Amino acid sequence: MSNLLNEHRLTLAELARREGVSVCTVWRWAQRGARGAKLETFAVGGRRYTTEEAHERFARGCTEAIRAPTQVRSNRQRNAAIAQAERELKSAGF
Repeated sequence: MSNLLNEHRLTLAELARREGVSVCTVWRWAQRGARGAKLETFAVGGRRYTTEEAHERFARGCTEAIRAPTQVRSNRQRNAAIAQAERELKSAGF
């Protein structure tokens, strides 16, 4: 994680207003993330902040995840993978 205190600080409400989304959406980006990227935040005096630079990193991470090639499996391949996983669990005693 970069040094957020040296970057341009934003409250989560400011970021939500700027991006045209709900504060709940920004909070979710920080807590659970989106497409494998999480919004970096920090607390000062009981208030939660992020930075413009952290938002840029988050948006870049989401965009890269969209561009990454996805593996498409047929139903036969998916079922074979499930059967293999079940065999491995059974042999491990689960």
